[in-house]
Amino acid sequence: MLEKLKKLLNNKYIKNFILLFIPLLLIEVIFRIVGEANFNIYSLIRIIIGLGIFSLIFNLIYSFIKPKITKIINSIVVLIVSVYTFLQLGFKSFLGVYISFQTSSQLGAVVDYIKDFLRSFKYSYYLVFIPFILLLIFYIFIEKRLQIPEPNPGKKISKKKLLEIQKNNEIKLKKENKIWRIACLIATVLLMIIYYLTVTLSFMQNKIQLVSNRDLLKNPNNPSIAIQQFGVLTYGILDLKVTIFKPEDKLSDVAFKKEEKTISDLSRNIDDTAWNSLIKEEKNSQYQTLNNYFINQEITDKNDYTALFQNKNLIVIMMESVNDIFINKEYYPNFYKLYNEGWHWENNFSPRNSCSTGNNEMSGMISLYSIYNTCTANKYKNNTYFESIFNLFNDAGYTTTSMHNYTEAYYYRRKIHTNMGSGKYYGVEDLNIPYKNEYRNWSSDEDFMNQVINILSDYKKDTKFMTWLTTVSSHQPYGVSSIQGDMYLDLFKDTDYPKDLQRYMSKLKILDNGLGVLLDGLEKLGILDDTVIVLYGDHYPYGLKKDVINEVLDYDTNIDNDSERVPFVIYNNQQKPKVFKKYTSYVNILPTVANLFNLNYDPRYYVGSDLMADDYNSLVVFADGSWKNEDAYYDASTGTIKYYTDKTYSNDLINEITTKVSLKVQMSNLAISTNYFAHLKEGLDKNQQTIALDHDKTNNE
Repeated sequence: MLEKLKKLLNNKYIKNFILLFIPLLLIEVIFRIVGEANFNIYSLIRIIIGLGIFSLIFNLIYSFIKPKITKIINSIVVLIVSVYTFLQLGFKSFLGVYISFQTSSQLGAVVDYIKDFLRSFKYSYYLVFIPFILLLIFYIFIEKRLQIPEPNPGKKISKKKLLEIQKNNEIKLKKENKIWRIACLIATVLLMIIYYLTVTLSFMQNKIQLVSNRDLLKNPNNPSIAIQQFGVLTYGILDLKVTIFKPEDKLSDVAFKKEEKTISDLSRNIDDTAWNSLIKEEKNSQYQTLNNYFINQEITDKNDYTALFQNKNLIVIMMESVNDIFINKEYYPNFYKLYNEGWHWENNFSPRNSCSTGNNEMSGMISLYSIYNTCTANKYKNNTYFESIFNLFNDAGYTTTSMHNYTEAYYYRRKIHTNMGSGKYYGVEDLNIPYKNEYRNWSSDEDFMNQVINILSDYKKDTKFMTWLTTVSSHQPYGVSSIQGDMYLDLFKDTDYPKDLQRYMSKLKILDNGLGVLLDGLEKLGILDDTVIVLYGDHYPYGLKKDVINEVLDYDTNIDNDSERVPFVIYNNQQKPKVFKKYTSYVNILPTVANLFNLNYDPRYYVGSDLMADDYNSLVVFADGSWKNEDAYYDASTGTIKYYTDKTYSNDLINEITTKVSLKVQMSNLAISTNYFAHLKEGLDKNQQTIALDHDKTNNE
């Protein structure tokens, strides 16, 4: 047996293939085990074939390279794949998403909180380096022992004979190289054909998968599903390919049909003459797809809540790293008051994605899903949105502002918010708030709210205002000492909570104090009764391990994306408290507010819906296309569904839901990447002017 192994490994072609293929396969298997990924037989076959193709291609390259250099390259390749896999495990654990080459800011952000990032790693993640270590052990200690010695003729040979032998060996080696190169090429082509069949044959596909494997092969824009179906290495290659070549967003032709609705007194009457004219003139296929999609979406009716807050002021507060730990009367009485005396949604989620704070803020302002593997807010900072929450209130005669008590170090809010219609953006310098330009010590939310009140106090008495506030004090890191993290540690000294959890809760106390400052200030200004406060968490505190968070909460954050559950509150002291159980997320804030304030808006411009609508579809969509409601949780990465009740869905119904979800995400992404709403605004304005001129001309005649 040993002799056969020696003989096999003395064939450099077979050896080079094995010494690349086996380590890569082991890395993929370890990734699936420690990352708790699904083991599906068809995806596993696909991954094995893909690794075979990769190894054969490198084997072909190795045939032109000296053996010593081959060892170095092989070791480097396995090390790079190990590190890449290790980082993927870390990013998924820490940020809830897999890293993409298209999101360079992901890695840049992690540098600032590298300690918390590394602390979040499970020890099992380091197992992905075992194949690399074994490879080095083989090269250093084992390979020489397996070599079969050259035959010794036992007698001296002439120089002429030696040259003849060397010449024959060279001829033989060239012939072998040629044969093996041809064999590698043939094997590679055959495996590529088989690989493509695994992507297209119907029996090898998941019948309820959100995105088809064929589409993922062209553009792996959903990393969770792509990694599940193709493996880490193939996903990385595909991701690098689309990052370099940037494929055009192509959507399959879908016939978008508007559902007929019964006209009633509650129906919203919207004149589509200008939009229909634009559609007739449109030459850009992407804009035309978006036109046809949005114009055919449902126009939600008015309801019992319409105009409930008409002419009141609005303050929206996106709370940094806030989850349900904040709902605590003892530690956080101000938020507890808002939560219990206002309206709150028990099943609200803020799904994490790339650049969660900036992207989830953006989604709250425009009710579109951000692009999964892109720092969308920053990349498309020059976009304009006439339908944004700021512009709706601008059109209603409000004074609009937005404020954040930190710098532009992470997000270009001054540009982003201004382009969305914020009348004035205040950063930390504009607010004249003390801050430290370092990662661990953030500015105080108490100082922030004091400055907010100062600005509001300068408004004229009859000024209606809408302002968006984004807090910062409760931001990580929690694993190191900091001013805010240590400020209220005494409150938790009698608990057995880990120190990092105590620091997080200390930071929340500063935010709660800030909310107290805001409430007191509004009351002193005499405008609390006429002000609506909307609050939601941008994401859960992912600087803490989920098991640590579970020590406080009464549900398991490791299950079914429950880690993404955060508070959502609408408060006005003139309204009675209400509790809603419908599933929702930040994309529903804008249309809900627009209806409550009776703003002049078109519900079709948004992928979110009015939560007060009688026909609201209770559903939350996560970044990878997974979804959840009262009945079930659909996991997009594995293409599986889990039920909470006796009610079950047919495959047709699951596919119907996932198709709608997929279209909402696709159309949101395409609208953002093409700056569609700027184009739509320009076209609507132009056609409305033409229609008005034609109308005047007709009247004159």
